Amino acid sequence: MKKSGIRKALNAVTTVLVVMVVLLAVALVGVRIVGIRTYAVISGSMEPVYPTGSLLYVKPVKTEELKVGDTITFMLDEKTVATHRIIEVIPDEEEPGVIRFRTKGDANETPDGAPVHCRNVIGKPLFAIPYLGYFANFVQNPPGLYLAIGAAAILVIMVFLPDLIKDEPKKVSGDGNGGDGKDDGKNSGEE
Repeated sequence: MKKSGIRKALNAVTTVLVVMVVLLAVALVGVRIVGIRTYAVISGSMEPVYPTGSLLYVKPVKTEELKVGDTITFMLDEKTVATHRIIEVIPDEEEPGVIRFRTKGDANETPDGAPVHCRNVIGKPLFAIPYLGYFANFVQNPPGLYLAIGAAAILVIMVFLPDLIKDEPKKVSGDGNGGDGKDDGKNSGEE
């Protein structure tokens, strides 16, 4: 394969990789621009609707619009996010205007322990992409983070490498006028 063939192959591979990186960036981070948040599904409590390892896309919602049967994503505690289905809407007797939601995972046999306070609701899932949650978790923590940074650096090198590698200029034999390069006085410009 000639250098130009190698360069074309390298450009094609680089283009595909850049497109994949852009799509992954949009899928993992870019959606935040429009207010959608992503969460990795780490348990099977909502299978088969949201399989373990899926990446869940959640949009904010007004809690007063939620009803029995809706699936919500909420803060279970300070560090834990859960996504379960509402099985009961409970008006708070102590706090007028406040509602709580009794929830249950579709694959769980019993409801969750305590009702979810409306202020702990993050939103309502729009959709999930299977397996992308595994990748999202991997690149958010070492060593996956370091590998992602290294892969990005390699991609940048691949993008700029073809410009750095130049074909050697072709050597032209002769004088450029069809001659052999020797001056015999005929092509000296004198008449």
